[in-house]
Amino acid sequence: MTKRPTLTTTAGAPIADNQNSMTAGPRGPVLMQDYELMEKLAHQNRERIPERVVHAKGSAAFGNLTITGDISKYSLAKALTKGANSECLLRFSTVAGEKGAADAERDVRGFALKVYTDDGNWDLVGNNTPVFFIRDPYKFPDFIRTQKRMPDTNMRSATAMWDFWSLSPEALHQVTILMSDRGLPISYRHVNGYGSHTYSLINDKGERIWCKFHFKTQQGHKHYTNAEGAEIIGQDRESAQHDLFSAIERGDFPRWDFKIQVMTDAEAKAFKWNPFDVTKVWPHGDFPLIDVGVLELNRNPENYHAQVEQASFSPSNVVPGISWSPDKMLQARIFSYADAHRYRVGTNYEFLPVNRPKVPVNNYIRDGAMRFDDNGGNAVNYEPNSFDGPAEDPSVKAPPLALDGGFADRFNHREQEDYYEQPGNLFRLMNPQQQGRLMDNMAGAMAGVPEEMIRLWIGHCHKADPAYGEGLSQRTGVSVG
Repeated sequence: MTKRPTLTTTAGAPIADNQNSMTAGPRGPVLMQDYELMEKLAHQNRERIPERVVHAKGSAAFGNLTITGDISKYSLAKALTKGANSECLLRFSTVAGEKGAADAERDVRGFALKVYTDDGNWDLVGNNTPVFFIRDPYKFPDFIRTQKRMPDTNMRSATAMWDFWSLSPEALHQVTILMSDRGLPISYRHVNGYGSHTYSLINDKGERIWCKFHFKTQQGHKHYTNAEGAEIIGQDRESAQHDLFSAIERGDFPRWDFKIQVMTDAEAKAFKWNPFDVTKVWPHGDFPLIDVGVLELNRNPENYHAQVEQASFSPSNVVPGISWSPDKMLQARIFSYADAHRYRVGTNYEFLPVNRPKVPVNNYIRDGAMRFDDNGGNAVNYEPNSFDGPAEDPSVKAPPLALDGGFADRFNHREQEDYYEQPGNLFRLMNPQQQGRLMDNMAGAMAGVPEEMIRLWIGHCHKADPAYGEGLSQRTGVSVG
């Protein structure tokens, strides 16, 4: 029989008794000198790190991103080279609920991918929808507060959600998806993933092209009705977690087809919509999907806290050959996501094993709480220097990004914009049964919402398609006229 390892304190000292506190006699009070007890209690008080402000409830698995198509004319990224096979971590989540929220709730699903490439980590932090509720980051804190608990009741408020949405016509496209069948998937395996934002790809000639990232589920789309979702929640609040973990354990590895859309700068200038507006899609008929590869999940985490809860994704993590765009929401996320991790996990969050790149990290960053490597040892901690410290590499410089506008100002992001054609096109793509469920779900979600807010929202839907507005009007009993 193998001898079990000796239990120790965090300082490595062996522990003789892990069953009984040290007391003054069998019935006496506990002694302050019982450091082992104090250590256990003090650590327990600090075991939980703050949950994510959004995407708090999540599940994840490791896998591989395999490239089968040749897109070298668009990107020099090693991880996107035909034949490349990169380890990755994919975290799914619900968006609005807290860490204890049920999996089978109507909500957007997060789709956050970390690819451990030969040039460092590439993070694609997206959703199961190709668009988002807002297009200007100035409104992001306001929007998220409408999805959280109200300060007076400490409950979520349908009135707050519909008040914000009815005053934000740019939300119509995303809300149409949220209230459709795809707003309540049966599992994480049965959702698509999207980068949502417009990114850019850069080739070995220094040429930039605009890009959208897509991951199409090979498992097919399957959804619950609201009634089915409520029944599932009564049985299992971790239904999606169970499904994903169990599928991988039995060797039924979920897969997604990895595809991209591309748009030249000339096409972007001629496009009828702003190509950097995250509330819009690029029509596939105009910008067809290009096959790139396959994403497979094949390994479950061994420790949820270390490998999922502390996993930190940020759009700031790009690699040579992949870059950003003028998308306002993306620009803000480049800062805010990394900053959220510094607050939630700690300033050295990228040194944690799950976040650390698989390639050497060489820089001049030092110190900070919980620095658990050698902190750079005795190496020089400034640059430029004469001591052979890490040096910049001009060969990976991205080409200059031409900027539009001519001058800085606060431009009205809702002025002269079409928020109705794309949601209307989406509505018309649905069959009558799907349209009916969409409007039923939307009307049900408006229960108790003031009539004027409902009237404003129906007006938006009517502009997208008269049948959309009229159907919602009939279901709510609220007339636009």
